[in-house]
Amino acid sequence: MHAIRHRIGVEAPVDTVFEQVATIDGLRQWWTTDTRGRSVVGDTVGFHFGERGFMTMRVLELESDNRVAWTCVDGPEEWIDTTISFDLTQTDGETVLNFVHAGWREPVEFMGHCSSKWGSYLLSLKHGLEDGLARPFPHDEKMSRFD
Repeated sequence: MHAIRHRIGVEAPVDTVFEQVATIDGLRQWWTTDTRGRSVVGDTVGFHFGERGFMTMRVLELESDNRVAWTCVDGPEEWIDTTISFDLTQTDGETVLNFVHAGWREPVEFMGHCSSKWGSYLLSLKHGLEDGLARPFPHDEKMSRFD
């Protein structure tokens, strides 16, 4: 299996960063403004991207100020049964967020696109908390003219 990995440092308290990755309102601030559902272990959260599609995640873990984990139950075929995790630690005046999107069966071109998009969205989270300049969908950075 293959995985996408990213690490960012955010100049914000760990509880603030956790709120951004663990709650519906937080996720709307940096990933997609059309986020629906209940961020409760066992429930699902839907992330909608207009005509580009959607994905639905089942919440696996919510460890306060520490970890959020999901598994994809609906969306692009390549995402089904993959897992996404956000692990947080407070160190040297910043919160370090380690992100993993694991379980890709093959390192297909779409995985490369998703890696770029995840990087863009994680920077959206960082910029939103540090300077108020988040860019969630539909205002996100475009990777190509088809994006």
